[in-house]
Amino acid sequence: MLKPLQARLAASLMRNSSLSLLVLGAITVFFAVGLQFVELRTIFSDLLPKNHPFVETFTDHPNFGNPLTVTIMVKNKEGSIYNPETLTKVWDLTRDIDLAAGVDHDQILSIATEKARYSEATPFGIESQPLMGDAVPTTDEEILDFRQKVKKAPNARAFLISQDESATLITATFIERLVDYGELFDYVQNLVESERDAKHEVHVAGQPILTGWVYSHQAAMLGIFGVTIVALIASLIIYMSNFVGVVVPVVTSAVAAVWGFGFVGWLGYPIEPLIMVVPLLLVARSFSHCVQFIERYYEVYPLVNDKKKAAETVLGVMMTPGGLGIFTDAIGILLIIVAPIPAMERFAIFCGFWALILFPTNVLLSPLMLSLLPEPKNAAVITGADKDGGQFWHRAMHIVLAGIATLSHGFRGKVTAVITLVLVVVSIGQVMQIKVGNPVEGTSLLWEDSEYNQAVGAINSNFAGLNTLEVIFEAKDANNPSRVARQSDTVFSMLALQRNLEKQENPPVATLSFADYLPEANRLFSGGNPKWSPLDRDQQAVTAASGAVMIGTGPKAFLHVTDFVQQNATVSLWYKDNKQETVDLALEQTRAALDEIGLEHESFNIRLGTGTIALQQSINDTVDYYQWVILGLLNLVILVTCSYAYRSVTAGFLLLIPVNISNVFLGAVMVQMGIGLDVNTLPISAIGVGVGIDYGIYLLSRICEEYTKCNNHAQAIRKAVVTTGKAIFFTATIVLIAILPWYYLSELKFLADMGLLLVMVMLINMVVALIVLPLEVWLVKPRFMTIKGLLGSGEDDLFDAADKSDVGKSFEEEKAVSVN
Repeated sequence: MLKPLQARLAASLMRNSSLSLLVLGAITVFFAVGLQFVELRTIFSDLLPKNHPFVETFTDHPNFGNPLTVTIMVKNKEGSIYNPETLTKVWDLTRDIDLAAGVDHDQILSIATEKARYSEATPFGIESQPLMGDAVPTTDEEILDFRQKVKKAPNARAFLISQDESATLITATFIERLVDYGELFDYVQNLVESERDAKHEVHVAGQPILTGWVYSHQAAMLGIFGVTIVALIASLIIYMSNFVGVVVPVVTSAVAAVWGFGFVGWLGYPIEPLIMVVPLLLVARSFSHCVQFIERYYEVYPLVNDKKKAAETVLGVMMTPGGLGIFTDAIGILLIIVAPIPAMERFAIFCGFWALILFPTNVLLSPLMLSLLPEPKNAAVITGADKDGGQFWHRAMHIVLAGIATLSHGFRGKVTAVITLVLVVVSIGQVMQIKVGNPVEGTSLLWEDSEYNQAVGAINSNFAGLNTLEVIFEAKDANNPSRVARQSDTVFSMLALQRNLEKQENPPVATLSFADYLPEANRLFSGGNPKWSPLDRDQQAVTAASGAVMIGTGPKAFLHVTDFVQQNATVSLWYKDNKQETVDLALEQTRAALDEIGLEHESFNIRLGTGTIALQQSINDTVDYYQWVILGLLNLVILVTCSYAYRSVTAGFLLLIPVNISNVFLGAVMVQMGIGLDVNTLPISAIGVGVGIDYGIYLLSRICEEYTKCNNHAQAIRKAVVTTGKAIFFTATIVLIAILPWYYLSELKFLADMGLLLVMVMLINMVVALIVLPLEVWLVKPRFMTIKGLLGSGEDDLFDAADKSDVGKSFEEEKAVSVN
């Protein structure tokens, strides 16, 4: 009789074990060379979705509301900024930030720059001069004069000096292709530290600084990952208590890591630091697949007393369920590539490849190593065949799992079904409340009391805030020499938009446009009389006021509200925070206001928008939409592949139900933990599905195998749960124990939250797999289970012998459970 394909492949691999090891070794060396090219780096623009209209607007007009802006606040704790010491600090910081690598020298603004100007009418015309000139005011007379100049600069008073005059801002925008976030962070932090003293607070915030804080915690983050790896290995040592059971998972996982990192190194893709939690989870997945294999090997080895034959047999049995689990796991990650965010696309390729190569590095390498390493001495203890003793935790796990198995059949099974249904309904209600986006003021990547979040709070409490929504007034014809920003229709459309938003119940904290500079210029141009401040709608009046604004200065002074040639302009709207409710309200109000003035005009279009508010929403829109696309595609792939593998659509649905129940429970937990769905948590959700399907495939395959031998659903469930379920229980538990310390060790709140989230992923998927999947089998009693050797190698005579030898039988507590 011809053996099944997987049995023949297993025999061929073991027959040519030396050649197989040589090939795997050569591939490992190739990828090891690529490790030198691995780079951890954030590319801000790669975090933005490629095809979102807000991102397209930002790409077309990067000088308006650019998030790569550093904001420094200098605050005098004992009075106003009008003293030599405080003004000197502002002067020094302004010039020092201009020396930072990658800074846009035309986009630096403070009361010590030429762009901060005052204007006044004189007998000789309008005079426009920098507020501070070319030196710091030091004498009482100079400071008084400076103070009077500030009073003549309304926008400087509104945006650069706090209302109580105790604080002032310095802002600097950076060019992404030239900036190194680590170097910039160190440089700016040194500046800030040097200017802090007993009388002055100096705070710094902005996207480049936030990224720098993440960079600064990289070493600590890698140290925490090291602690996790040590904890995983220590758990293996305690659990296996033999050389083989520790070395094989460690070596196969290390080989997989070399392949994964080497692959991305050869591709030249930078790795986003915040997704480093996923490779660590993939190491844990590698442990899980390997432990499943070793547990089964320990069941078979005592029967044949031949390492090579036992490894070959188990490979034949485990190749299909292991390969199927790895494939579906990898597909879950690879499908993230459909989200049009470059950083997510790179993540999908990197981690999807890593998940996929667990087949050669785990399923194929494990039996090769087992056939060469010393035979296990305590296999009977681990499998539970040693009834006279053994380590306490092995006996305890068998007892616990035997008890869990009783929850999935008989009267208890009916009760479990009702409880599960109620929990699912309640959890769906919770999931509907999950927030997409940032749930806090500042950033959820860092703890609330972190220096960065404290800086955000301090700046927000003294100024309009760090978050803007930009509405772009864009020339229809870029080649038209007419200056759209100076046109009457443009100016009065800007003012109408601002008035509409400022009268809302919850208005922006502040608004600013090029049009705001014109009334004061009109007053000065008309002799200084306040009654001439209001603008006429006449184009000549607007042109005259626009010209008056430029007297004594140049277009660079207004780059924050119009471009260099004044063809495009922006209305900036300030908000205190970027919580999702703030973002939603800002966009709703702005869209309603734009509906009133219209988006299409004779010479310009109005585009919403750019700035931190709009760009955050572009990411949130993409994550919110593609989470459902990814989940739908993943369900389809699982249904098709598993239905084909088990030769039954019923099997596909039986595996899908627990996976989706776990996903619902995870969403409910995220709501309770206050964790929002964003570009960083989306991969964890997708990986959670992969974890669940792995567990389900291994467990269902074992239930089918046991059912063909006993023809009793309850007995098959109990046997599968205490054998295959034991490996599931162990791998989920050790990952839970190893990751839980993240919450207490990490200075990154994101890492702490992800630690808790991963703990819940492992715990929820373990419980649902061990209870819900067997419950489904007992309730449905699917016909595909009667197919002999469904996913196995066909070595039925060997496993019949296993039954006769009582290998893998549970303890007396399991035997006492009656067959329902």
